[in-house]
Amino acid sequence: MLKNLQEWILLLGIFGVVALLGNWIGYEVVAVDAIPGMLILIGICLVGLLLGEIIPGSIPSVAYVAIVGVLLSMPWMPGSDVVVTYTNEVNLLALATPILAYAGIAIGRSWTDFVKLGWRSIVVAMCVMIGTFLGSALIAEVILNFQGII
Repeated sequence: MLKNLQEWILLLGIFGVVALLGNWIGYEVVAVDAIPGMLILIGICLVGLLLGEIIPGSIPSVAYVAIVGVLLSMPWMPGSDVVVTYTNEVNLLALATPILAYAGIAIGRSWTDFVKLGWRSIVVAMCVMIGTFLGSALIAEVILNFQGII
């Protein structure tokens, strides 16, 4: 488990640095201002990953990460205002960029496995992506119209 912890810290550190760079370049948030928020997010991820390893069952670690993050940001939780204040300095898209790049590299390295899934999986993936995009656009349209922004 110590080896896993070292790997997690290394990977989350790399993702954190890349996300801080993206946050700085894309959203003009000075990296020094975003470092505390990034460290909090990395800590939440580490706690969630550890809980996924320690707690028996087949619940994925991402669920534990989400639960820990939600609990730490709840208004009744002591210190939640600090967590929310610092993590607001880190833009969500700056976090998604390195993760999606890693996923793309992982898929690109295993094209043979991807090809084995067949053409039907490509059709399903395309339908899911198009449906997600259209659903998001519809929700945004409704909310922006409701607010009178557009």
